[in-house]
Amino acid sequence: MAPSGTGQPGTPASGARRAHAAGDPHRSLRERVAATHWRRRLAARRPLDHGYRLVVGVLGGLVVAFGLVTIPLPGPGWLTVIAGLFLLATEFRWAERLLHFTRRHVRAWTDWLGRQRAWVRVAVALATAAFVYGVLVVVLHVMGVPDWVPGWVPLWR
Repeated sequence: MAPSGTGQPGTPASGARRAHAAGDPHRSLRERVAATHWRRRLAARRPLDHGYRLVVGVLGGLVVAFGLVTIPLPGPGWLTVIAGLFLLATEFRWAERLLHFTRRHVRAWTDWLGRQRAWVRVAVALATAAFVYGVLVVVLHVMGVPDWVPGWVPLWR
């Protein structure tokens, strides 16, 4: 019989591992995806597994890059970056750590902002709106105002 803790059937370590795989809410996203039936079947076929990881890496990287480019523009830039990290975190440990780092700092920022007085929150909102407006003006100046914008909109042509 195998020594206790080796992971062999009937040992305590295998029972703990089974309990861990059964639905522990503290498992990482990557571990939860890896435990699914379809992902285990894909991992058993090495060329398909490598191809799948390559596709996830490329798609996740493109989503993150698109999000980074659109951060200064009006719209969901940061949300897109986080979605790309979420996609990458299903397969890559480094992306999972980066996603955790991002979530922790966003939570700290929102907690800090929530503890501030109303005038500080208003000042942050106004500074954010001014920054977004400035970026929009620069983008419209560089690219030109689109023809579909009505003439009554207060922009230069």
